[in-house]
Amino acid sequence: MNKHTYNSGVIGNCAYIAHVEDNTNINWMCWPRFDDSFIFGSLLDDEKGGSFSILPPSDSYQSKQFYVENTNILCTEISYSEGTYRVTDFAPRFYQYERYYKPLMLVRKIEKLSGNPQISVNCKPVAAYGEKRLQRIQGSNHLKFFGLEDEIRLSTNISFSYLLEYEPFVLNETKYLVLTYGAPLEAPLESTVETFLSKTISYWRTWVKRTSIGNFYQSQVIRSALVLKIHQYEDTGALIASSTTSLPESPGAGRNWDYRYCWLRDTFYTLNAFNHIGHFEELDKYFHYIANITLKSKERLQPLYSISGQSALVEKTLDLKGYMGNNQPVRVGNQAYEHIQNDVYGQVLVSLLPLYADKRFILSERTESRKMIMQILDSIDRTMDEKDAGLWEFRELSQYHCYTFLFHWAGTCAAINIARELNDDDMAYKAQQLLKRAAARLEDCYDAERGVYTQAIGTKNLDASTLQLILMNYLDPSSEKARKHLKNLEAELKSDNGLFYRYKHQDDFGVPETTFLICAFWYVETLAAVGRIDDAIEKFESLLQYSNHLGLLSEDVHAETGSQWGNFPQTYSHVGLVNAAYRIAKKLDRPNFL
Repeated sequence: MNKHTYNSGVIGNCAYIAHVEDNTNINWMCWPRFDDSFIFGSLLDDEKGGSFSILPPSDSYQSKQFYVENTNILCTEISYSEGTYRVTDFAPRFYQYERYYKPLMLVRKIEKLSGNPQISVNCKPVAAYGEKRLQRIQGSNHLKFFGLEDEIRLSTNISFSYLLEYEPFVLNETKYLVLTYGAPLEAPLESTVETFLSKTISYWRTWVKRTSIGNFYQSQVIRSALVLKIHQYEDTGALIASSTTSLPESPGAGRNWDYRYCWLRDTFYTLNAFNHIGHFEELDKYFHYIANITLKSKERLQPLYSISGQSALVEKTLDLKGYMGNNQPVRVGNQAYEHIQNDVYGQVLVSLLPLYADKRFILSERTESRKMIMQILDSIDRTMDEKDAGLWEFRELSQYHCYTFLFHWAGTCAAINIARELNDDDMAYKAQQLLKRAAARLEDCYDAERGVYTQAIGTKNLDASTLQLILMNYLDPSSEKARKHLKNLEAELKSDNGLFYRYKHQDDFGVPETTFLICAFWYVETLAAVGRIDDAIEKFESLLQYSNHLGLLSEDVHAETGSQWGNFPQTYSHVGLVNAAYRIAKKLDRPNFL
């Protein structure tokens, strides 16, 4: 089997994300929100998905793709017998009028690099997940596309005769394509695009300069941080797991899920990563998102919500071919919103702790959230002895999961610290009582004969998520108990090349065929935590080979072929890279750059 990688990059501005293939085609872009229908979706159907490509009149060409250094601006260079040209794609983002300017605007700059290349522009947006073609009408210097709630407009200095007929033309001067949703671009095209490009470059480079990134593999951490940033929907503060849906965990397995939502569990790790690189704006915005959800949830928290906090994410399948033309079903929505996953309560508490413990945040702004903290503690109390679906979201299996009890424990630890900051004795007492109960339940997961904590009470199955027992300091990393626990997990779940399976037993869809990339980064972190720093560095370096040509990581990796699978890029995986690099850098604490 050949190695499969995703041959695209992503651009975004915290309002939308677009995927650009190395052949210049926009193969995935949802407007006006992350979780709306795609307007370009050939990633999942080459016929219904529409297209937006800038190609030569020849099938024999070479491509090269790269990011403008320290930005989310992507360049694709196409070379063929007649010449070479570059397409620069970006989503404008910069500070203007005391707020961030982040329009629903895709900008494409096309410039000749050598020779006399010809290009053909093919722009065919669609609606309703490919079921609806948009009506195209020519304006004075733009094309209008009708069929959505708002107008889509393509402004350009390219001849409309070429655009309307999809005819090749000689690229003898720089051309611009600006696609907008709603408010059109009314300003002069060339000067506006060049100004937006310059300001967007400046914004991203300033953002990177304000990060506090250690010396260990800085460029990879910077790229991961930039990926994470554009997966936050700034309007509400929600952080999504991925911008795609239904990219299979392994070919033909049917494990095809919609990840364009905010998992409260994922967000803890993501915010931890932002903490590590010194970016607190994202944490502050997320606090307001969580507060809205928590105070509106009268009974229990769901594992995931929409980017605007909507709770009903009804799952349905679409009549699309699927990735590579044969990976069905294609799903939108996610039935996991109905699951009972009780680790979420502790995850929220741990996520919010920095708002109270970090003196750079003003405590008076948070004191009104006492009610929310107590409400979450009540939920932990109520669900402590309840089976759940676990973090891997088993659809037909409920257990007393070790990972859930760990975050009951970690969440109550966080609540004790929050109570100390708020001088709230009642909160502290309640959290301490719950802490004892959670620790007792964790010990019920311990297999004394093997010296390992199992996936759940009463099962022999092992689970990579229990690496977090060491990373969350439930187990002293220097203890014999931690050493034996890690040794057992390595023996059963680690592949020969350092990748890590979530688990190896059969689930609702059979036995998993691919490894979960964040588990491998958890493993690297654990190696560093227990003092095996050389092993941690070696494994970290080996994981870098599983990125694509732009340094972007998928959700899953096939252990034998190294193929990328699952939704892409996956914030979980990039979070794993950032957090693993941070932990290794702290252990090394040395000035030289690798």
